[in-house]
Amino acid sequence: MAASSNSSLSGSSVSSDAEEYQPPIWKSYLYQLQQEAPRPKRIICPREVENRPKYYGREFHGIISREQADEILAGVEGAYILRESQRQPGCYTLALRFGNQTLNYRLFYDGKHFVGEKRFESIHDLVTDGLITLYIETKASEYISKMTTNPIYEHIGYATLLREKVSRRLSRTKNESRKASVTSEENTPVEKITSLVRRAALTQNDNHFNYEKAHNFKVHTFRGPHWCEYCANFMWGLIAQGVRCSDCGLNVHKQCSKYVPNDCQPDLKRIKRVYCCDLTTLVKAHNTQRPMVVDLCIREIEARGLKSEGLYRVSGFTEHIEDVKMAFDRDGDKADISASIYPDINIIAGALKLYFRDLPIPVITYDTYSKFIEAAKISNPDERLEAIHEVLMLLPAAHYETLRYLMIHLKKVTLHEKENFMNAENLGIVFGPTLMRPPEDSTLATLNDMRYQKLIVQILIENEDSHLF
Repeated sequence: MAASSNSSLSGSSVSSDAEEYQPPIWKSYLYQLQQEAPRPKRIICPREVENRPKYYGREFHGIISREQADEILAGVEGAYILRESQRQPGCYTLALRFGNQTLNYRLFYDGKHFVGEKRFESIHDLVTDGLITLYIETKASEYISKMTTNPIYEHIGYATLLREKVSRRLSRTKNESRKASVTSEENTPVEKITSLVRRAALTQNDNHFNYEKAHNFKVHTFRGPHWCEYCANFMWGLIAQGVRCSDCGLNVHKQCSKYVPNDCQPDLKRIKRVYCCDLTTLVKAHNTQRPMVVDLCIREIEARGLKSEGLYRVSGFTEHIEDVKMAFDRDGDKADISASIYPDINIIAGALKLYFRDLPIPVITYDTYSKFIEAAKISNPDERLEAIHEVLMLLPAAHYETLRYLMIHLKKVTLHEKENFMNAENLGIVFGPTLMRPPEDSTLATLNDMRYQKLIVQILIENEDSHLF
């Protein structure tokens, strides 16, 4: 997206051989308005001002009234000064000339200058950004209000050529997880593939597990001209012009982000680790049905540990568990957790439990936590089972699938109770607080809910094969 204004405005093709690829035509109107916006003109105070704050320059005029500021700035569009309030000494104001009137803004400094949400390194940048915003919102208020009515985001067909190539690359994600570049069959590099094109390609990839995932938008400062990948309009201003999804890289206006569907397709190169990563983000980035940690650890435990006494209750060495965690973070699904490296199966069991504890959103999500607890309190067994089933249906798809797979595994563990001494109740005690945590960080709530957490997991294990899931 970070194209120069010339290439963005002309809608040039992504590469010379991608004839079928039709990039969206970036709309230039708001970009042109930014170019037309008044430029800041600092009006220097002709006298030396005593007690001038060290973070202000010669544009500071000391204690003067609004009327005096208006006289100083009269007739010069974009002119500005700083003044100290007569009514409130120690409070500072930016006086700015725009639209044939003087606008006054309360000015703050906390290491950076600001009058609203945006923080600036210099007063000049603050004023520049302010003039751009004022000019565009004055000239194009109606246009801006309608930007989201005909978005390019859902248009079909502009990624036809790249779709197959990107899909083939993505289908090999498991084997080539460290390769981030996308190339054509002739090894001609595709110069730019925006997150928008990535999304279109991934949507058509039959191997991709279609879990719904919201975008993880964060305010972002774009260097150079950028266009919104939802509405195709220019993102104006000097800093914090829009938001970027930190998982897939989608760039949109803040107001457009409210309309973007929950179809984030995380980019593997943006996912820095396996542990502590959002569950849905991880499985979508790696194109797997469940987190690799869950699959690999369970496979290893079922191969050599189901009869191990105190399985999941007995702790492995903390240092070795941390080693397994680092191996997954570093090597992904290539992590070696075999008996030759970790002969104690309790280390693998501990690493699996740690993965669940480290999830930013637990397997049983914060949104469903209270509903599960209320279901556990129902005294009638049949009604309780039905209530639990209904809450299970509210879990995000990736969470549901992970929980279902884990319960199938734990049921296998209970089948070896004579050897491992781990029945469904014992496993409920271990996994209750691991799989579900109250939304509020309250020790009292956790203690009060522990027996219900245990009961939920116990019921899930005992009934995993009876159409509960």
